Amino acid sequence: MDCENMPFFFFFPFCRGFVYDSRNNLQMRGLVILLVSKAAGPSTAELSFQHNMVSGIYSSQRSLAEITELIHTAFLVHRGIVNIGELKSCDGPLKDMQFGNKMAVLSGDFLLANACTSLAQLQNTKVVELISSAIGDLVQGIYYENSKSSEENCLTDDISISRWKEQVFLSHSALLAKSCQAAMELAKHSAEIQDVAFQYGKHMSMSHKLHSDLQPFVKESSSDTMAFSLNSAPAVLHQEFLGREAWIKQIREAQGKGNTMDYKKLREAIKAGKGVTSAIDLCRCHGNRALAALERFPPSEARAALANIVCAVTRFS
Repeated sequence: MDCENMPFFFFFPFCRGFVYDSRNNLQMRGLVILLVSKAAGPSTAELSFQHNMVSGIYSSQRSLAEITELIHTAFLVHRGIVNIGELKSCDGPLKDMQFGNKMAVLSGDFLLANACTSLAQLQNTKVVELISSAIGDLVQGIYYENSKSSEENCLTDDISISRWKEQVFLSHSALLAKSCQAAMELAKHSAEIQDVAFQYGKHMSMSHKLHSDLQPFVKESSSDTMAFSLNSAPAVLHQEFLGREAWIKQIREAQGKGNTMDYKKLREAIKAGKGVTSAIDLCRCHGNRALAALERFPPSEARAALANIVCAVTRFS
């Protein structure tokens, strides 16, 4: 049977397996939610609720971890949609790309629908409100990224690092931060403990994003010609120190014939400035704030694991 003529239910196992397959490494958010839930422990305000706990985690918190992974994966699938207008003949048959786009839309929608159904089954209006707002943040953040890249012909945005952090919170941190807060709400923890969980999720994910942005500049095994985003944290900070006009001039100088970017030349220019060291400092600053939030939880293996995650994303040597 031709792939294009296959009914969509044929791909349901694939969609589910993309999230639940233990061999993939995309499930960091669900793990963090479970660790935060275990680190916080049961609420003293709701002792009768503790019979639903397994290994120190409520069943509703486990469900929330799965929901968060479903939402994250749905947006990853949707981000894989190809802009047909930018395709070249060497990219492959147009018909295949169009079919792939259809499957990406349907697969992402399927995962998101499952997440919303499971979210409703938690029967907690505040949790529904938190996760719904996180989905809205994701949409807003991704829409901004896509619209700006098309407006400026994929060059670079004229933004400050504070604006960059606002955008990264929407597109990368809001889901984890609000899911951690929602996990505390499910355990009937106080507003203070909910805020602690939110702060850990926010600052840990910000450190994770900064760590990811820094890899092309600090990883010894990275290729000199490896592309990197001109809107990554080191580039944005480099622009702040250098000035917008001088930064655009460096980009133009690194562009060869046919607008081919010489990333090696541009990388060396950024490394010669203060952008990389400032991004490392910012990464560690967010990491320290995540560790400070953890101090509100009692000592435990779960808290130590959460601290180790922060140490892993703030280590550069």
